[in-house]
Amino acid sequence: MFEESINCEFIQTVKKNKYQQMAQVANRKLNSKFLLLSLFFLILFSTSSFAQDGDPVKGKALFNTNCAACHSLDKKLTGPALRDFETRLSDEQGLDRDWINAWIRNSSAVIKSGDAYAVKIYAEYNNAAMTPMPQLSDEDINNILAYTAQPKAAPLAGVETAAQADEQSSSGISNEIILAALAILFMLLAIGLYLVNKTLRRFAVANQVEIPTTKKGTPLWKAIVKNQFLVLVVSIFFLLASAYYAYGYFMQLGVDQGYQPVQPIHFSHKIHTGDNKIDCKYCHSSSRVSKTSGIPSLNVCMNCHKSIFEYNGATTAEYTKEFYDGEINKLYAAVGWDDANQQYTGETQPVKWIRVHNLPDFVYYNHSQHVSVAGIECQTCHGPVEEMEEVYQFSPLTMAWCLDCHKKTNVNVQGNEYYAKIHEELSIKYGVDQLTVAQMGGLECGKCHY
Repeated sequence: MFEESINCEFIQTVKKNKYQQMAQVANRKLNSKFLLLSLFFLILFSTSSFAQDGDPVKGKALFNTNCAACHSLDKKLTGPALRDFETRLSDEQGLDRDWINAWIRNSSAVIKSGDAYAVKIYAEYNNAAMTPMPQLSDEDINNILAYTAQPKAAPLAGVETAAQADEQSSSGISNEIILAALAILFMLLAIGLYLVNKTLRRFAVANQVEIPTTKKGTPLWKAIVKNQFLVLVVSIFFLLASAYYAYGYFMQLGVDQGYQPVQPIHFSHKIHTGDNKIDCKYCHSSSRVSKTSGIPSLNVCMNCHKSIFEYNGATTAEYTKEFYDGEINKLYAAVGWDDANQQYTGETQPVKWIRVHNLPDFVYYNHSQHVSVAGIECQTCHGPVEEMEEVYQFSPLTMAWCLDCHKKTNVNVQGNEYYAKIHEELSIKYGVDQLTVAQMGGLECGKCHY
């Protein structure tokens, strides 16, 4: 009986342990499933949150490419202002992200569906439907919305730019320094003459040489005239000074280097060409195919300034935001653009631009030959225009300056069949591999003069 009792207890213990092990296994499986399910929902939530947040940096690039032609963030243009418009649609109209996606991809379909707000917007903007953009993915739209949701940035504080600081620090020797140096030189010369005169007087006294004296009351000019050495020095000085100024005057006839007129509308090449990297030939398009670079039509300006109605870049004490905004308004007045109603009035005003670079009538210069054929950069002749707030004549544009360039500049004849035979013959004649403009006839009078 005792053995049977022990066996029963042992069997019950084994069964109990087995049940406990089975329960632990079941709990582990249940916990694993719960963890997997939690991880799934966490990933799903994170993905959804990431898609909703968007990247404002990517959104800005997408906005500029797809939206900026008709929309601004803070001003009504061809279409409504888009700053924080998702929140406005949600709060004021009760519209969600799905409605926005549908409108962006196919606004006409939303209007035809009878949607009240879509019909209202369509009528408000002269029955002009938004251009459909089915190419934008949900992620692209999220990024655009993230960009439009950013608060408006304050204009940049007025700071002196590095280019301005460099210009001031490397402007060369000023006229004041040159005049001061000349004054010191003449002072030293006067001191030297005084010491020489004093030494000669001592020598005369030591050798008992009688020194003629000037009677008291004699006018200064008579005393100077009687001193032959002093007369000679003064005469030489005046002759040299007269020759210097006469030569400088005659050499400056027709040379307007540094000429910087004030234009009727302030156009900053630094902002357009420097800060915004606009190619010179976008505005001066005729420079590629014509003799002249041409004055851009104001319609070219309006290609951008129909949407760009204010300045938000760096300012200075002289060129403030109000100043630049006022110049844009001058442009609007000239072309007859009503910015409030986004339409042309038909009332235009001529802009009397002042020419900066002007060659004599007997000089022939062809922009296309230098820009398109020779491939010369605009800065070669016009200087660093991307740093100029107001354009000025950088180069002297004299004949000597042009000839010096022709003597130093090699002609690029590679891939140009027109120059192939000429280059072969002239290379043999001059015994060189590279030909300069001068060696190809660039010094002939008839090339530049009628």
